[in-house]
Amino acid sequence: MELAPRSCPVRRWLPPLLLLLGLSAGAVIDWPTEEGKEVWDYVTVRKDAHMFWWLYYATNPCKNFSELPLVMWLQGGPGGSSTGFGNFEEIGPLDSDLKPRKTTWLQAASLLFVDNPVGSGFSYVNQSGAYAKDLATVSSDMMVLLKTFFDCHKEFQTVPFYIFSESYGGKMAAGIGLELYKAIQQGTVKCNFAGVALGDSWISPIDSVLSWGPYLYSMSLLDDSGLAEVFEVAEQVLDAVNKGFYKEATQLWGKAETVIEKNTDGVNFYNILTKSTPLPAMESSLEFTQNHLVRLCERHVRYLHGDSLSQLMNGPIRKKLKIIPEDYSWGGQATSVFVNMEKDFMKPVISIVDELLNAGVNVTVYNGQLDLIVDTMGQEAWLRKLKWPELPEFNKLKWKALYSNPESSETSAFVKSYKNLAFYWILRAGHMVPSDQGDMALKMLRLVTQQE
Repeated sequence: MELAPRSCPVRRWLPPLLLLLGLSAGAVIDWPTEEGKEVWDYVTVRKDAHMFWWLYYATNPCKNFSELPLVMWLQGGPGGSSTGFGNFEEIGPLDSDLKPRKTTWLQAASLLFVDNPVGSGFSYVNQSGAYAKDLATVSSDMMVLLKTFFDCHKEFQTVPFYIFSESYGGKMAAGIGLELYKAIQQGTVKCNFAGVALGDSWISPIDSVLSWGPYLYSMSLLDDSGLAEVFEVAEQVLDAVNKGFYKEATQLWGKAETVIEKNTDGVNFYNILTKSTPLPAMESSLEFTQNHLVRLCERHVRYLHGDSLSQLMNGPIRKKLKIIPEDYSWGGQATSVFVNMEKDFMKPVISIVDELLNAGVNVTVYNGQLDLIVDTMGQEAWLRKLKWPELPEFNKLKWKALYSNPESSETSAFVKSYKNLAFYWILRAGHMVPSDQGDMALKMLRLVTQQE
């Protein structure tokens, strides 16, 4: 694969706190080190395809950024924005009210947020044919971005580099991680790749669908009749996947969700202890039309583009960044991103995780206890399908309890780790683990990056 060369532009730098003070990104500030700084830019990864990234240097009071890892965060959807949701709702320095986040991951790592696939967040395409349609394109696009990034920011070439992810971002992280490993072996990308972390990840969609019924039934959210209905539609999804009819499988996946919503009085797929906002009658119909994908996107990408977050990103943040083209808005192309990935959506990538493990790449899997769409039962199911030779030894281990607060006896998580595979069961968290359990998520980051 040929990676396009690109000169390194001089981009604006701004400490996170200055956003609170209302200073512009063009402000000239004399800082003794690069800690507390930000940098952002676009990379043209293909003709008509432009990917936006945003870097925060670590702000640990005791360590320079060069002594801490670099973490790239990938959002789900596909179509969700890392620079928006991951940044302001989960792990960035400021929350969506622009107040400092106590559990920001900047305490333990520099953070690289990337809006991918192209069309997500502030990333955009000039032509409809430039959207990514499969994981291979998503991964090759990211190789262009990472080559450009590490060539321009040589200070990060030797720093341990981790890819953390959430939801569909986990599927992308697996594919990107494998391509990055190959690129490093070939010498086309210079970086110290240290591992991937797959959070509530869409690694094996069918294993999630097949476990929805048993999980909800065990939590008293389905009765016998409802369980039978969910099981019936799950079998339809399985049949489509087995036949390789992935477009049909995506449609049936949406149908399965509707069956669940009707039988659970609208359970929230991202946290079973809460309730979803009711969809209009037309959107909840079991009769799928050519617009079914748009309805699915509304359900699964809209929550990543809430009104207040959209106003923040298209208002103060856009004004701060100064480089967003006038013709494009944050999240404006998200539906098209989702729709174009339809045929790839239900494809499993268990084999890619196997390749990562066999190559010696560190793989961490973590999951929220209260997540439904990517429930822990489903994650455990695909993990058992791995062909990694060390899996039997991993399975023999007993898990270890973790406490986010050392002075408390309340269990926050369990972990099992053997060689280059680790699994974290995060308690009292839904789909967005850092949002629900910030302290435990930060502790997990430190454990994964060997800071504890």
